Amino acid sequence: MESGLLHIGLGHYLTVSAILFTLGIFGIFLNRKNLIVILMSIELMLLSVNINLVSFSSFLNDLAGQVFTMLVLTVAAAEAAIGLAIVVVFYRNRRSIEVEDINQMKG
Repeated sequence: MESGLLHIGLGHYLTVSAILFTLGIFGIFLNRKNLIVILMSIELMLLSVNINLVSFSSFLNDLAGQVFTMLVLTVAAAEAAIGLAIVVVFYRNRRSIEVEDINQMKG
């Protein structure tokens, strides 16, 4: 191996995944007012889990992780579409997408 080449191993992928997951957690806990940001943070966390699945699948030479990643991506796309539709309907009724206003719908 030449000294100018960088080998990207499993640890690098896991580090990127941990950073993305941490950003998703911070996005949820630091911004509790905007529902769109919360949904994007959840998607960021799901993508970090997908990076873990694909990296371990590649490291172990097994396709099960990559197949499961496709399943997670499908569920995440459906969740995003339904969540966005709920946000649009809520905005049309209340003219706001703040999380505090959603609590008024209870009961």
